Amino acid sequence: MDRLSQIAARFDIDGDVVSVSPLGNGLINDTYKVVTSLREEPSYVLQRINHAIFTDVELLQNNIDEVTSHIRHKLEKKGVSDVDRKVLTFVKDKITGKSYYFDGENYWRVSVFIPGAVSPEAVTPESARRAGEAFGNFQSMLADIEKPLGETIPGFHSMVLRLKQLDDAVRLDPVKRVAEVADLLEFINERRDKMTFAERLESQGMLTKRLCHCDTKVNNMMFDSKTEEFLLVIDLDTVMPSYVFSDYGDFLRTAASTVAEDDPNLDKVGFNSEIFKAFTEGYLKGADFLTDVEIKNLPEGVMLFPYMQGVRFLTDYINGDTYYKIKYPEHNLVRARNQFKLLESIEKQLPEISQYISSLKSLN
Repeated sequence: MDRLSQIAARFDIDGDVVSVSPLGNGLINDTYKVVTSLREEPSYVLQRINHAIFTDVELLQNNIDEVTSHIRHKLEKKGVSDVDRKVLTFVKDKITGKSYYFDGENYWRVSVFIPGAVSPEAVTPESARRAGEAFGNFQSMLADIEKPLGETIPGFHSMVLRLKQLDDAVRLDPVKRVAEVADLLEFINERRDKMTFAERLESQGMLTKRLCHCDTKVNNMMFDSKTEEFLLVIDLDTVMPSYVFSDYGDFLRTAASTVAEDDPNLDKVGFNSEIFKAFTEGYLKGADFLTDVEIKNLPEGVMLFPYMQGVRFLTDYINGDTYYKIKYPEHNLVRARNQFKLLESIEKQLPEISQYISSLKSLN
């Protein structure tokens, strides 16, 4: 038995391991499909957890265990059919009873494979609407979870932290790039106070953190391949306390941009209002727990994430490209300029964005 098969067999799975082979092309974790002696199709999914990014695996898996058990309980209470296809199930280590295994070098976990489930790749108004409802409903199901969960990546969507990291980079200027980005630093500083609105509202007692997915991409949903029924939200590693704008704004940052985030042709960068409207319609339908303050600040949430990501790209450029992978020396600078151009496009459409959100609120 090879090493991966030995690791899979360590978990409390049904049947003997027949084969382990690569599954998908995930950017963070290495993923494999496991076939057992009970059937020819995959039975389980084996993943190596990237503990360079998720440094506290105990906290990570505890979050996931709490979230999946909470969702399962809610679905069962509602009498939903086929619950095993609508919530992830993680298998325990046969020796420790934990939902992960540390082999002395790497961390591993095993979940039950969901047959006949597919993820969409293309972002269309229809897939955006379904994504909005799916992620809004996901937040809604977790809105009443009582046990406090931790941040799997501390400060992941903290604008205050990201600006501090930029300020530190500018102060140190390790590879002498600050002078050439003076225009972008001015652009950032002009919006600095506005973009820390969430932290300011929380300090005033007007906003609280919710449990959010924090990685709202269209391919983090799964549907039945035959009926096209929505099944579940996947990739739960980043589920953690955050402001609701994390799930709302981050989806629109990528899905509603007219080009990729590293397209150097800034004339092509714009904000797709049809994707915005579709996602927002679905999100407000699913997220039935939102307060008036949260809804009122959704337009700021749309602006927040291009700003935040632009700050992160620029910080990495100033630091000498130590975090994001680059294909050429100016790659992070191009990314930053792209994000700030997207933000400018959103700012121009802000009256229409605010009006549309208000119109939907009045209908709900």
